[in-house]
Amino acid sequence: MYVRPAAAAAAAFLGFTLTLLGGTASYAAAGPGSSADPRAGLGGPVVYAHRGASAYAPENTLDAIDLAMRLGFAWVENDVQRTKDGVLVVIHDDTLARTTDVEQVFPGRSPWKVKDFTAAEIARLDAGSWFAEEYRGARVPTLRQYMDRVQRNQQRLLLEIKKPELYPGIEEQTLEVLDEAGWLDERHVAQKLVVQSFSSDCVRIVHGLRPDLVTAFLGTPAVADLPRYAEFTDRINPWHTTISADWVAAVHDLVGAHGKVMEVDTWIVDDAAIARKVRDMGVDGIITNAPDVVRAAVTGF
Repeated sequence: MYVRPAAAAAAAFLGFTLTLLGGTASYAAAGPGSSADPRAGLGGPVVYAHRGASAYAPENTLDAIDLAMRLGFAWVENDVQRTKDGVLVVIHDDTLARTTDVEQVFPGRSPWKVKDFTAAEIARLDAGSWFAEEYRGARVPTLRQYMDRVQRNQQRLLLEIKKPELYPGIEEQTLEVLDEAGWLDERHVAQKLVVQSFSSDCVRIVHGLRPDLVTAFLGTPAVADLPRYAEFTDRINPWHTTISADWVAAVHDLVGAHGKVMEVDTWIVDDAAIARKVRDMGVDGIITNAPDVVRAAVTGF
């Protein structure tokens, strides 16, 4: 799921949005059940900040989730991969080239795969200046660093395990890090965490290891195949161009792994008209780089 933001235009729009929100809008102090809770008060689909507020800050960085928090968004999405020495890091691509200065720092190590670099080497990289000069010096966070910041911000997490076929055992390791960070207790599991993947095997493994966790499969299975997914997952999260109201209704007709109606969170929607279109299809959530645009489109706020 990749859309490179138009940084200059986005920055201008963000300034306008922050003005409307009073500069530092935050749900953090309000807590679950308040009017700032994404499932209370505003109505419409839940809005997920894709890789943080990634239209306005470098994706998957702490800056991006901090900005999502300031804009008033509880749910953030991220991507997890593993380094050469076995540390889980938050980055979308399996190469470091697009979103860091790895080609300058380590010029002789093409194709600059995440799995070929140690965590210490990755920690040296600038993961912000590719996006905008003001973010120079931003780093690729480890998953533990990321979880600590999400916890500090009182946010909730839609965690994607990327390319698990490259990283044997990453499902169990991800759960270990979540547990160490205090994210597998009853409260977090019930309200604050969803684990997703494009790999049905990965989702099935996570469900087997922690049957209490909410899980999601990324893709658009045929309607006839949906009952098979309902055995081990709770949500089907498709690309917005691949769905219809009838398909969404077919998902909602099923009961998922936890005995509840299955949900649909669609991605990546950054356009107001498309946001209203998928809302009217009946989706439960919208994953977006520009969460303020989508929130305004689907709720009027």
